[in-house]
Amino acid sequence: MSSSSLSGRTVLVTGATSGIGYETARLLAEAGATVLVHGRTAAESQAATDRLIATAGVSSALLRPLAADFAHFDEVESMAQTVVREHPRLDVLVNNAAVAAPERHTVTPDGNELSFQVNFLAHYLLTNLLEPALTTDPGGRVVNVSSSLHRSAAIQWNDPNRTRRYSRLAAYAQSQLALTVFAADPRVTAVSVHPGVCDTGLLSLYGHEGGSAAEGAGHVVRLCDPATEIVNGAYYDRSERVAPAAAATEERTVKRLNKLADVLVGHTA
Repeated sequence: MSSSSLSGRTVLVTGATSGIGYETARLLAEAGATVLVHGRTAAESQAATDRLIATAGVSSALLRPLAADFAHFDEVESMAQTVVREHPRLDVLVNNAAVAAPERHTVTPDGNELSFQVNFLAHYLLTNLLEPALTTDPGGRVVNVSSSLHRSAAIQWNDPNRTRRYSRLAAYAQSQLALTVFAADPRVTAVSVHPGVCDTGLLSLYGHEGGSAAEGAGHVVRLCDPATEIVNGAYYDRSERVAPAAAATEERTVKRLNKLADVLVGHTA
């Protein structure tokens, strides 16, 4: 990865305060990119920014902390407004923030199952709201950090919030499938990547040992690099481009998911 091609670019990384998100922010800043470091709270994003400056030796000029709790759509909206105002040219958006679905069915104040909202709906909303800032120049792109678990998933169209039958693994997998389907949306230049099973807060869902978060982040950063040519809607398993689950590229599924998401985020077309 040539640092020169990332130098001077502006990248927003969601969920950048720990795990793969933090390591992605570090690698991008080390390569000379300006990184918008998103965290759930202002204190968390500031702490992550301070840590990057102190331990990675990254210049504070390249880092901007941002905060929004993705369980609250209004916070996502105000963060998006701040980005569009302060960074009118955004080269890359990395949709990485994710929570493991809780053991018990949990609903956000907006009325959605927690992992579906945080892992997918909030990113759907954020991506759409950032459209004015996301550059259409070559190299501009959205990178969705997905999971190989999307293959085991089904989107419950009639009960996306899984109020009738809840399983933590099924809920998480559905959120990852939705994120992978969203990458095939023709409105955005986007790809999804399964960064490998890494030793992060989500490891318990996979139940086995993971590689390092830095290793996973390397696969994400490679896709952020304008020198890496991408195909819209492509899915990568680490560095290999592979076919995602069949549903992820069906035009009908993409349209249906957009309709559903528009209703759930309250932006009805």
